[in-house]
Amino acid sequence: MKKNGKYDTEIYIERDISWMYFNQRILLEAEKTSVPLLERLSFLGIYSNNLDEFFRVRVATLNRIIEYKGKAIQQEKAITINTFKTINRLNICYSTEFENTFHIIDESLKQNNIWLLNEKELNPEQKNFICHLYHNRLNGSTTPLFISTFQQLDEQPDDAIYLAVLLNSKKNPASARTKITYAFIELPVKEYGRFLRLPDADGKTCLIFLDDAVRFCLPFIFEGTPFCGFEAYTFKFTKDAEMELDTDLRNSVMQKIAKGVKSRKKGEPIRLVYDACMPANMLKHIARMLNIDKWDTQVAGGRYHNMKDLMKFPDCNRRDLKYKPLLPIFKPEFTSSDSLLEIIRQKDRFLHYPYHSFSSFLRVLREAAISQDVTTIKMTLYRLAKDSKVVQTLISAARNGKKVTVVIELLARFDEASNISWSKQMQDAGIRVIFGVEGLKVHSKLLFIGSKKGDIACISTGNFHEGNAAQYTDVTLFTDRKKLVQEVNAVFTFIEKPYVPVHFRELLVSPNDMRKQLIQRINREIKNAKTGKTAYILGKVNHITDKIIIEKLYEASTAGVKIDLLVRGNCSVVTGLAGISENIRINGIIDRYLEHSRIFIFANGGRETYILGSADWMPRNFDNRIEVMTPVYDKNIQAELKRIVEYGLRDTYQGRIVDGSGRNLPWILSSGEPLRSQTALYEYYSEQAGPQNKQCQF
Repeated sequence: MKKNGKYDTEIYIERDISWMYFNQRILLEAEKTSVPLLERLSFLGIYSNNLDEFFRVRVATLNRIIEYKGKAIQQEKAITINTFKTINRLNICYSTEFENTFHIIDESLKQNNIWLLNEKELNPEQKNFICHLYHNRLNGSTTPLFISTFQQLDEQPDDAIYLAVLLNSKKNPASARTKITYAFIELPVKEYGRFLRLPDADGKTCLIFLDDAVRFCLPFIFEGTPFCGFEAYTFKFTKDAEMELDTDLRNSVMQKIAKGVKSRKKGEPIRLVYDACMPANMLKHIARMLNIDKWDTQVAGGRYHNMKDLMKFPDCNRRDLKYKPLLPIFKPEFTSSDSLLEIIRQKDRFLHYPYHSFSSFLRVLREAAISQDVTTIKMTLYRLAKDSKVVQTLISAARNGKKVTVVIELLARFDEASNISWSKQMQDAGIRVIFGVEGLKVHSKLLFIGSKKGDIACISTGNFHEGNAAQYTDVTLFTDRKKLVQEVNAVFTFIEKPYVPVHFRELLVSPNDMRKQLIQRINREIKNAKTGKTAYILGKVNHITDKIIIEKLYEASTAGVKIDLLVRGNCSVVTGLAGISENIRINGIIDRYLEHSRIFIFANGGRETYILGSADWMPRNFDNRIEVMTPVYDKNIQAELKRIVEYGLRDTYQGRIVDGSGRNLPWILSSGEPLRSQTALYEYYSEQAGPQNKQCQF
């Protein structure tokens, strides 16, 4: 599987190329007429937002490698250049697909009596509405900046959208072309939103992009100047978001991260997206002011950009054009008036968000915060909700005299500033706050509750975040099994003293030996397959890019191990290769919820073993993060986990073939009805909970 010690590119898809394939699966959801119309717009917004972050972080990293002058990484540089070129090729292709999809959806909106008007399509009442809006509100928020006074644009924020305006002279418009004047306006999206509701017309619900409203107001904006006859074109740019952290050991970790957050705003622009109708000279001028070079990305698009704003498209009181709301289900054991801590001590418990209510987890935490028997609470926090009930409960626990320790990850990308703010509030309340580990990102999802009546641990696949729990599919295990609970507690000791050797017998912990333990489990399947025993691997994971694990999966496939996986995002595996991966099948599901849980099932010769936890199969998760996965011993919970994985593997309604080709083809159903796993799981959990919990269906 290697040639001259190098990975054959035919059997390993570079991570960033596979990410482009994943993001296209989101774009394909926007194209599906079976998806409610306003949800299709939301998928376009998710696609656009994902792409922005991808360029800020991943493509920025590629640029750094390409522009590195040293000779020590020539092989890596060659691979990176090829990856970069492939990304740009796919980006251009997908950009066209995006624009076509948006126009199709726009036509469908009109058929549903929702009209997105531009500045030339307004009736007199709507014109008066925008005039009134400008003079009373927009006037102070749309001040233009003349490009001639700027040498650089890179200090402008890259989360904004801009209008580049070509200005013609009133005195002699024809001759003014010999000395072109440009200005740009940052659209005040944060203050007014991207979409403005206009007065309805002829029974039609009417909206306008803020871009077009400002276009209409250009004569007002430039009143008192020698200009008329304006032409305006939208553009946006993306900066390198990689933080240059100060390595001076005299600075605390918090100071470094806080400084990094500030310095991020000064990152170099690496992508320019612009209206394809923009005059060539204007484009050249903007690109020069952004220092866009040959290794940066320029994409010609349509009239509108920053389409992440489509995620906030007004619903126009048309709930019929969105998914029917699904109220989260309360499992009967979590609705008991008895102590939930005692209920967990009776047997292991399990929640599956967003099907099950996250408030059940909050009730466990709240009981720990007020119980007289609880003495200690320890918790890892990676991302936090804006108004985090988790943090508020922990603060209450500290004020109730509990010894509370929180490990908060300051390097949670794009959430650093928020996490710093929460850290200070927790410290003020007397909580002991640990800011992760130097050089390692704490990504594990753990809760330890120390109690006089018996300790309890919680291991989860997702963040303890109310917002995520309403959108991401994640599973949480509650247990009082002594060995598991002791090792969860030991993880907190390991975080505090990461260079003290710790051996975990039950938990799989990185960077200790998680990869090694996974390989041992795969090797056992290989051995069983070769001796005629039952051998298979079932799994659900976000990303698989680790070359060592992938090579081991290929070895297992060659030995006859059946491998069926659910992979939502990056996937570097190539399936169906004769003699290499013909026994590997991968399904990629994009649906109303973001698939996020990590669950693995090994046949183990007929005595299945189950593990769940926070880690994807990526080098960063094995080598550069503190991750935890736990075995699951309760037979009922094992059955629940297997149901989740099997439903996903059978999902031919929302699933697509992930085979390394990037084609993202749908599965062809030979017989029977297609299964939609998220629908089937909700219906199953509703039945299990009883009639009082039944809610709206999809």
